[in-house]
Amino acid sequence: MSELLTSSFRFADPRDLADLRTFATRAKAIDDAGAIRLQAAGSVLAAYVCVLRPRLLGESTPTILGLRTMALAEPSGTDVTVALSSVLDRLARAGEQDAELPVPPTTVTESWTGVGAPRGGWELLGSLSDAHLRAAAESGIAEVAGIVPDKPGALIVNNARAAVWGRELDDAGLPAGAAFAAFALGFLGDGDQKLYRAGRWFRLSGPRGHVLARTGTGLL
Repeated sequence: MSELLTSSFRFADPRDLADLRTFATRAKAIDDAGAIRLQAAGSVLAAYVCVLRPRLLGESTPTILGLRTMALAEPSGTDVTVALSSVLDRLARAGEQDAELPVPPTTVTESWTGVGAPRGGWELLGSLSDAHLRAAAESGIAEVAGIVPDKPGALIVNNARAAVWGRELDDAGLPAGAAFAAFALGFLGDGDQKLYRAGRWFRLSGPRGHVLARTGTGLL
């Protein structure tokens, strides 16, 4: 068989299981009802979460995904999208030396999983400091909080997020939502993030993970 579908992911290093728990916990803090895509290709597992996405027709909120990759001890071709809560339930039962994640049996359907970033053709544009990205994220969070009233409707929240996180962060056109994702997912440290572009997609890459941002308006 060209692809091996597995009922669990076995990691090469138990620390990767702990890293996945941290990643999923941070993603769930952003979206309590969120999902995670676990896409294995051979001995590498790519874990995707959605931080921001357009929800209304014509809305300018960019599609922002967070990505962590981990080495698997056994090859797999499994590709599933499941609730973050179900993954965290299983990770909560794992011991310190455990290196296996059972695949949750119930999958979910998320529109953002159908919009994949390109795997090749990335052009390096330069780098952005973690300090700059952190400041942009904190400023944006404060701005959104200032716009949104105590009991907002969905339209007000979406408009506020679109206005703030859809704004260009630099001359290359990187949306400010990418800074928010890097900050909220714990990808920022004291160094720099490499900035790449491929068509409508941008990618921020650092030692702790990647942020993928697709520009443009409208629903996925």
